[in-house]
Amino acid sequence: MVRKNSASSLVAVLVVSFALGANAWAQVLRWTTQGDLQTVDPHSQNELLTNAINGQVYETLVGRDRQLRLIPVLALGWQQLTPTLWRMQLRPNVKFHDGQNFSADDVVFSVERAQDPASGLRVYASALGEVRKIDSFTVEFSLGKVNPIFLEHVALVPMMSKSWCENHDAVKPQDFKTREIRFTTLHANGTGPFVLVSRQPDVKTVFRRNPGWWGHFSGNVQEVVYTPIKSDPARTAALLSGQIELVLDPAPQDLDRLRAARDIKVVEGVENRVIFIGMDQGRDELLYSSVKGRNPFKDLRVRTALYQAVDIETLRKSVMHGQARPTGALSPSPLGIFNDAALEKRLPFDLPRARMLMAQAGFPNGFDVTLDCPNNRYVNDEKICIALAAMWAQIGVNVSVNAQPRALYFAKTEKLDVSMYMLGWGGAITDQEVTLTPVLRSRGPNGVGYYNWGNYRNPKLDELASASSVEPEPGKREQLIKDAMREHGEQVHHIPLHRQMIPWAMRSNVDVVHRPDNRLEWQWVTIR
Repeated sequence: MVRKNSASSLVAVLVVSFALGANAWAQVLRWTTQGDLQTVDPHSQNELLTNAINGQVYETLVGRDRQLRLIPVLALGWQQLTPTLWRMQLRPNVKFHDGQNFSADDVVFSVERAQDPASGLRVYASALGEVRKIDSFTVEFSLGKVNPIFLEHVALVPMMSKSWCENHDAVKPQDFKTREIRFTTLHANGTGPFVLVSRQPDVKTVFRRNPGWWGHFSGNVQEVVYTPIKSDPARTAALLSGQIELVLDPAPQDLDRLRAARDIKVVEGVENRVIFIGMDQGRDELLYSSVKGRNPFKDLRVRTALYQAVDIETLRKSVMHGQARPTGALSPSPLGIFNDAALEKRLPFDLPRARMLMAQAGFPNGFDVTLDCPNNRYVNDEKICIALAAMWAQIGVNVSVNAQPRALYFAKTEKLDVSMYMLGWGGAITDQEVTLTPVLRSRGPNGVGYYNWGNYRNPKLDELASASSVEPEPGKREQLIKDAMREHGEQVHHIPLHRQMIPWAMRSNVDVVHRPDNRLEWQWVTIR
């Protein structure tokens, strides 16, 4: 009798253990990309992966649904009282992960913190004007000028706990470009659906579901383990072997193999992101070039020659394996330029003309220059830079590619320590304002032109772009934006390449919501 009971108990224990183990496995999302997030300070950096992961911990007043439509998050509702005055009602009974209540004080603090010069979100937060508390659950935004996309900007500024930041000497954002380390570099305290458990930069970051979240989970993920894997073959092998459930950036050359693999599925679409090359047009002499006493990139003929030496079809087919949509517009989405085919049109690939322009500019034999490039941020970023170097060698421009991990790359480029550089720009917002003001305008106060790392100045472009930022009439605003983009294209301030495709590869039992902003929302993930 004793033996029978023991055996029955053992069977029961094994059944329960197996069920718990299977359930625990099914509720852990292990995923990867080629690089790590840069910081868990949500106001420090404006970079997609960093923003996307921090966005699972920190929430904004206004957010986006599965179709990228604006929806209430920490704000229940809003009213535009006048063209320059907005009022927002805050969601009650929301708690930060440390148990403190969310209130209007935190909103005022967060917006002002994001307006700090060290913030990568400064240009967006500054567009919100002055925020003031009306009562514990009401705030008003007083704008200095009309903002046609006010709610789009609100959706970009995460909310932090005022008291938590004060208690941890984190009233100001981490200054990433100086490699500053703050408490918020490795610790987080938001209101979002997931809580940061542990952070090992470039190794592993672990999160768990927030049981006290005010919202509703439609997925079943209880724990998230993010592990960056730089090597393309290693990411593919980890997915095929079942070590991870999802790869957000599978290598283009591996897609056919993954599509054919048992227990693997690939979902894909065009990302709202344009990849381009910038050039230092501000200095009288380049930092990293063989040309002395002169800056060749100040000459429109040189910039045009480099553009027309790019064989974009070879880049699309051979480097990107078809996973790119070439464009001549520095716009993350065609919607940003109102689907204007003329603005989308690229300058033709024309080596004879490129060589002629180089000779006319006084560089018949070309020159040497360094191209700074990330090697773990965009799809095939380093490979693109190497391919461009080979193309530009055909017109005598000898390019040394300096490819670095994103943490080193962005710290360097944000200090304008570049002569040529690669950058990608995009996200959930398709309105061209979020490209014109931070990327294409001249560098100025409140984050305007912060990502104009070429440091060019174009008064005509500035006038058109700044006018579009405050024009409430849609027809007039559309024309201003088109004229600004036409001026930018005619002056070749950047060399546009393509909008990248974003295939996600995952185990067949994983269900996700794939959005054009390339943002994986863990609350919607189900592992069957």
